[in-house]
Amino acid sequence: MKRLVALLLCLLPLAALADPYPGHDSLEVTDLAGVIDADGKARIAEALATLRTETGVEATVLTIASRADYDASDSLESFATGLFNDWGIGNKERNDGILILVVANDREMRIELGAGYGPQYDIPAQDIINAVMLPAFRAGDLSTGIEAGTNAVIDHIALRHAGLDPRAGATALPEPGTGDSFPGGWIALLFGGAFAALVARGPLGRLLARLRACPKCGHRGLSVTDRVETAATQYQPGQGMRLIRCPECDWHSEKPYRISTKSKDGSGGSFGGGRSSGGGASGRW
Repeated sequence: MKRLVALLLCLLPLAALADPYPGHDSLEVTDLAGVIDADGKARIAEALATLRTETGVEATVLTIASRADYDASDSLESFATGLFNDWGIGNKERNDGILILVVANDREMRIELGAGYGPQYDIPAQDIINAVMLPAFRAGDLSTGIEAGTNAVIDHIALRHAGLDPRAGATALPEPGTGDSFPGGWIALLFGGAFAALVARGPLGRLLARLRACPKCGHRGLSVTDRVETAATQYQPGQGMRLIRCPECDWHSEKPYRISTKSKDGSGGSFGGGRSSGGGASGRW
């Protein structure tokens, strides 16, 4: 009996280490700290799902109460890198995943980037933290800061890395190193990206699309049609073609787009096996 008790006592530390990282509720938003309001969570999830569908880039938001609830990493940075690789965020060939991690009670956060991002992407990551997210966090509004920061990450990191322009209405980031120094600029950054995303996805966005001018004849009202060329599978991304056409003249444009791989269970519950080598930026408030 004493031997059994001793064995159990020896196994307790191992049991405590069985789950060093939290699990994820979805590929887009896992709000374990409960700091994102319902509407904000829905908008973030929609924006990240659209990013994944149109570019294949997997970006995800995670909030937790404290790192102390999980593993004993020496730093936020090592915890974020370990969690990123444990989840396998991003495409395993491109390694272009992104993790936005907010640790609410510890008052710290990190944007962790996949190994496919060069060190030049650490600069906009830091500016997004300093100029967009931390001011809202210090004002006690984590939900707004996370939503605005997510939109900024999409525009200035994910789309840029994918070779695409930021979405219409995206606000430019401040010059490197000036993120906390301008008094009113962060407010515009905070709400500009979120507002632009709402406009683009709502009825007003569809109206604006119909009013766009043809670059050849100036007629307003271009049509946009997406066509699947190669369907995505569990193992390979698909390929689509986006046709933009003017109904008044012969102008048209075709742009390819990537269709992200399907999950193993068909429910969007698995990341693509990407890894991080520790790139990104951190902040504390």
